[in-house]
Amino acid sequence: MALSFTWLGHSTYVFESDGNRLIVDPFLTNNPLIEVKPEEIDVSLILLTHAHGDHVGMTQDNPADDTLAIAERTGATIVCNFEMGNWFLAQGVPQNQVFQGNPGGTMRGEWVDVKWTQAFHSSSFEDGSYGGQPNGLIIRAGGYAVYHAGDTSLFGDMTLIGEEGLDAAILPIGDVFTMGVDDSIKAAKMLKAKHIVPCHYNTFPPIVQDAAAWADRINRDTASQPIVIDPGQTYTLE
Repeated sequence: MALSFTWLGHSTYVFESDGNRLIVDPFLTNNPLIEVKPEEIDVSLILLTHAHGDHVGMTQDNPADDTLAIAERTGATIVCNFEMGNWFLAQGVPQNQVFQGNPGGTMRGEWVDVKWTQAFHSSSFEDGSYGGQPNGLIIRAGGYAVYHAGDTSLFGDMTLIGEEGLDAAILPIGDVFTMGVDDSIKAAKMLKAKHIVPCHYNTFPPIVQDAAAWADRINRDTASQPIVIDPGQTYTLE
């Protein structure tokens, strides 16, 4: 089997395996890197790392919220931490469409398992509601394991996450709000994933990075292979 992921800009990825699809951190409306509308997304799961608007798809210009729009239209289950789940339930999302977990726990599904990890960041909704502890996610499907770090700084327990046997790790490199290039190199060394994929960069001026220069450093300084794709492109693990 295979596992593919398509980058829709920022931290938004669509994963697909054997005809099954999920989306991570849907930031679609007002995403300056790519024009994809919520009504074009057909998935069974919506995975959220934390509550910030550029990860749930809610901004001051988009009060409708991409996550809510996708969940309502498709019936997809929102997979998130406990506090975020309570917020979505309060918005009227049915109980059977919300799966809540916390670091160390795993959602075991028919085609994919999702394990929550720590992330060091902040988390709140656009209305000021507390969004719980931010998370990373280990996604296992099609015989592969991919770590989506979410928004985070570098932290020592990435060494333990590396013991999960990762085929790929998706790391933020934008700096300012997350780890930057230098710390992503350190993270890659700890994670020991076969492939390292950058995210959370070039969306806005404060987080612009040279992805080609980053990839050169991954090649030179780590044992991992860098995977740099443009928004809308897909990479397949097989």
